[in-house]
Amino acid sequence: MHESSEHRIVVGVDGSRSSIEALELAARQAELTGATLEAIAAWEWPSSYGWMLPVPEGWDPAADAQKILDEAVGTLRRTHPSITVVTRVVEGHAAPVLVSASKGADLLVVGSRGHGEFAGMLLGSVSEHCIAHAHCPVLVVRDGRRAAERG
Repeated sequence: MHESSEHRIVVGVDGSRSSIEALELAARQAELTGATLEAIAAWEWPSSYGWMLPVPEGWDPAADAQKILDEAVGTLRRTHPSITVVTRVVEGHAAPVLVSASKGADLLVVGSRGHGEFAGMLLGSVSEHCIAHAHCPVLVVRDGRRAAERG
């Protein structure tokens, strides 16, 4: 799918503070390098031990993911009008979706919502999976507000 020689930066967006910071950082890198920015929101139906959990009638997680992505990228397009931004909403768990999207990319940028106090637990599971399996370099962006609160 991504066989062109065009430079591309992939960023995962889930609406969290760290993913919005990752989107901003990825946009600045795209400006510097002339790369296309591919912003991806992944979604999946909630389940528990393989069973589908009851969800409210009419609930559309794909539409919710699209709305989050559109809002984040809308703001980004106003502040970084010179970059090309492509958006995708993909069904699946964020970690494998982003790893797959990293094929042929120059950089994968993800936020980290990890809440652990130990050094090995400071990354979220998605960012940790991406670091271990991505097909390109990975930049993990921590939530700057939480980092400042920790001192």
